[in-house]
Amino acid sequence: MLDRIGSSSLDELIDQTIPKHIQLEKPLRLPDALSEDDFLKKFHKLAKKNKVFRSFIGLGYHDTIVPGVILRNIMENPGWYTAYTPYQAEIAQGRLEALINFQTVVVDLTGMELANASLLDEGTAAAEAMTMLFASRPRSKKQANTYFVDEKVFAHTRDLLWTRALPLGIELKIGPLSELDLTDPGLYGVMIQYPNADGEVIDYTSLVASAKEQEVMTAFAADLLSLTLLKSPGEMGADVVVGTTQRFGIPMGFGGPHAAFFATKDAFKRQIPGRIIGVSVDKAGKRAYRMALQTREQHIKREKATSNICTAQVLLAVMAGMYAVYHGPKGLKEIASKIHGLAVLTASGLKGLGLNVANDAFFDTIKIPVKPSLMEKVRAFALSQKMNFRYDEESIVIAFDETKGIQDVRDILDVFAKSIQGSSLVALDTDAELMSPLPDQLIRQSAYLTHEVFNRYHAEHEMLRYIKRLESKDLSLVHSMISLGSCTMKLNATAEMIPVTWPEFGQLHPYAPQDQAAGYYELFHDLRNWLNEITGFADTSLQPNSGAQGEYAGLMVIRAYHHHRNESHRDIVLIPTSAHGTNPASAVMAGMKVVLVPCDDKGNIDLASLQEKAEAHKDNLAGLMVTYPSTHGVFEEAIQEICQTIHDFGGLVYMDGANMNAQVGLTSPGRIGADVCHLNLHKTFCIPHGGGGPGMGPICVAEHLKPFLPGNTFVSTGGDHAISAISAAPFGSASILPISYAYIAMMGGEGLTMATKIAILNANYIKSRLESHYPILYTGKQNRAAHEMILDCRSFKDFGIEVEDIAKRLMDYGFHAPTVSFPVAGTLMVEPTESESLAELDRFCDAMIAIRDEIREIESGIFPKDSNVLKNAPHTATMVIAENWDLPYSREKAAFPLDYVRESKFWPSVRRIDSAYGDRNLICSCVPVEAYADSE
Repeated sequence: MLDRIGSSSLDELIDQTIPKHIQLEKPLRLPDALSEDDFLKKFHKLAKKNKVFRSFIGLGYHDTIVPGVILRNIMENPGWYTAYTPYQAEIAQGRLEALINFQTVVVDLTGMELANASLLDEGTAAAEAMTMLFASRPRSKKQANTYFVDEKVFAHTRDLLWTRALPLGIELKIGPLSELDLTDPGLYGVMIQYPNADGEVIDYTSLVASAKEQEVMTAFAADLLSLTLLKSPGEMGADVVVGTTQRFGIPMGFGGPHAAFFATKDAFKRQIPGRIIGVSVDKAGKRAYRMALQTREQHIKREKATSNICTAQVLLAVMAGMYAVYHGPKGLKEIASKIHGLAVLTASGLKGLGLNVANDAFFDTIKIPVKPSLMEKVRAFALSQKMNFRYDEESIVIAFDETKGIQDVRDILDVFAKSIQGSSLVALDTDAELMSPLPDQLIRQSAYLTHEVFNRYHAEHEMLRYIKRLESKDLSLVHSMISLGSCTMKLNATAEMIPVTWPEFGQLHPYAPQDQAAGYYELFHDLRNWLNEITGFADTSLQPNSGAQGEYAGLMVIRAYHHHRNESHRDIVLIPTSAHGTNPASAVMAGMKVVLVPCDDKGNIDLASLQEKAEAHKDNLAGLMVTYPSTHGVFEEAIQEICQTIHDFGGLVYMDGANMNAQVGLTSPGRIGADVCHLNLHKTFCIPHGGGGPGMGPICVAEHLKPFLPGNTFVSTGGDHAISAISAAPFGSASILPISYAYIAMMGGEGLTMATKIAILNANYIKSRLESHYPILYTGKQNRAAHEMILDCRSFKDFGIEVEDIAKRLMDYGFHAPTVSFPVAGTLMVEPTESESLAELDRFCDAMIAIRDEIREIESGIFPKDSNVLKNAPHTATMVIAENWDLPYSREKAAFPLDYVRESKFWPSVRRIDSAYGDRNLICSCVPVEAYADSE
């Protein structure tokens, strides 16, 4: 490989690629690497430090039963968890169908018209509802900026609402609904929890109707499982319904990851945040799925975007949707009814002990007012029985879930009996007929989940085959390398993944007492220290649960720093035009004004322009957002000078960690002069992409920013001047942090550094093989790429070939396309990572060279511009074996262009999808089976 590249050694290649003056002078100080076997033994001991108690805490986090067929065949299956976001829809039809199922579940149960394909957590979804409604105010309310939040909304959700409202000038008013004044001309929206934090179920129909009369919009945070029994928010007239699908077979995981949902009315289809999966048709007229209305996304709208959501929670959404498919409407209702029955039985038993239950109507949660002395007795007895209740100031709150049974009710009543009368409960009458406290007007009458998919796969064998049928339609890392630039699709080693489903990590509530989570806290401590060493920074927050949330957190920390120094006027952020689309969107969300800085013809930041703009805005400069190495695949020589320029004018530097895979062990954000960075643990540190999530985006900061790291309502996190919450849970998606922990522990400092070198080697090897066929748009000073490169395909337009045609043709060769048209339109950005073998790199290069030869055939007139292997790609098995073949090239050329393809052919399940048709005819829920028959 080095001979091909023209370097005498790996170290020489690194010196030719990374400027010498920013290279680290000492190796990383990390523990010695462990073997896989040694790691798992040691990590099992750490896991045992977590104590799994029975949780009755609630607050949107409940223990659940993950059906084995879903656990083994989705959650633990690399065919599902190593796929990428389904931008290339033709090779993602299985995942897209699973997400359509998810959207249908949400639409049906909430009673709304439209739902997206998941958000990060319930708190984030609630914040997105607040900002979407703010951006969608009617003409009469354009000056209104007050958002009323019922005090019975979950406290951690309210905390996140504060974070989002503050920089946007939204005035939050939190209080009892009795203080809500719908006639206030400054009021634009109201948020309600249903059932509320105390467990109370209330009919809000008249409140919503009164709000509509005043042109005030309403958002509900709803328990999705409860809606199998309760009147839906849509039937009450809600404008938005958000929540979490965690109860649908997703482990608590000490806070995540879970798939949140966001449902709304069709009128908001162009404002709804996150991904929407829609139905379209392929080139043959066959129905197919795709991501719809993508022009809403922040990568396109940039600073005009109202949301920076990029990563969703696809893997968890797939699981939640499959949970509904497996149980069906009847099964879900039975689960909900059982939970409700346990709560009713417990309430009756407590009343028999002379206690009062504060809830008039409830689903799964009961609130018991008690004196402090009794509360402490109950707490002690409950802990002795390994049970966690929620303890408010003057009450005990108990929430039930599907894992609980009659014995748990007996144990709860026994705890209270011992606390009150010093003796155990004598007997529990489980045969007594108890009346549900739910009033008739709140009992759900409308049907839901009537589509065949939710009424067919209830036998495990049928469910298994359905899951496998969908999986077989998707290309993932189990098939071939996915060379997406700036996405770092590397190996997710099995040993790293094994602990994720251990109960010691999965079955902990995020607000369980800290002494029950000693293993987690040890993991957090070690991981923070390791990431500090890798980045050259002083401290790390593990709270942000996506890369985009990390960007936002970093900017909010910068904002807090300036405000703390009485420089709140500093609100200008400079962003290079090559930056990720989420960067300007995050900046606007953080209340900052974006000033773009151009790049020169070599892809580097224009230093003269940067200096000029920094000086022009010196009085109000908040900072710079920079990606390093750049999205152009180059280590800019002047990066330290760039950072110093910002510092000289009073600003701070935020480094986007998207390309950290080219830095680890060789240079660092601290070394180049940055003040804060985020890390994509789902890129550099091996958390799988999950088909579009989960992810984690912790931020690492220099000493002067430590005091401002984000806090949490219930758990002590962050600094002395902590900003309010970024994610709903104190440590974000905590249960996937063991993956990154495992990666670092098994690689050690030397292994991590070598991985970075190999990533750079692999990129330059591909460059050396392809540069005579595709122009390489940008390189470094010594003609080297960093860990990725941009192939310029724009000249092919002269022969009728678009970059999309190359992307679709790669499917016929068994490959997912590199990143298309980012950061430069008409190009492909290629990042091979260190995980791929030379044989796989060569297969990819062979495919790209063969496609270039196919373009030459069009250039020379052998094949017409409008009908050739690229324009007609991808080619499906149905198409190739059809009786009639009237194309100007052979079936063999279409389907088996190179010998290696014959050995393991991946067949796209649909032909090229018509994106415009799908947007014009937006359908975002399950299509009746009859419609498929019509399209044949």
